[in-house]
Amino acid sequence: MRRVSSPQLLAGLLAGAGAAHFLMPEPFDSIVPRALPGSPRTWTRVSGAAELALAAGIALPRTRARAACAAAAFFVAVVPANAQMAADWRDRPAPLRRAAQARVPLQIPLVLWARKVARDAAA
Repeated sequence: MRRVSSPQLLAGLLAGAGAAHFLMPEPFDSIVPRALPGSPRTWTRVSGAAELALAAGIALPRTRARAACAAAAFFVAVVPANAQMAADWRDRPAPLRRAAQARVPLQIPLVLWARKVARDAAA
């Protein structure tokens, strides 16, 4: 049985999240920070397309290092959306509220994972 590598897992995570932005956009629309100009759906589509592009870049060894660096930056860039969700869900039942709150610190291991994939690809 062949083992799935860390870059493949990261690419799969990003591809799945990117596809979800197009297949089920409403939850993503709802967490777009209100301070951003334009419609939330536009931001949902842009971020979904970015995740799909990052997934493709990480999947290809030739572009993996740069794409993984960009993924680390992307994971930082979506922190405001996760913070928006945590704020909006503060009155939800405890399990949902905790899940929303966990999204903000979850970005830290995602950033570190993407940086490791970038370092390993550059080595």
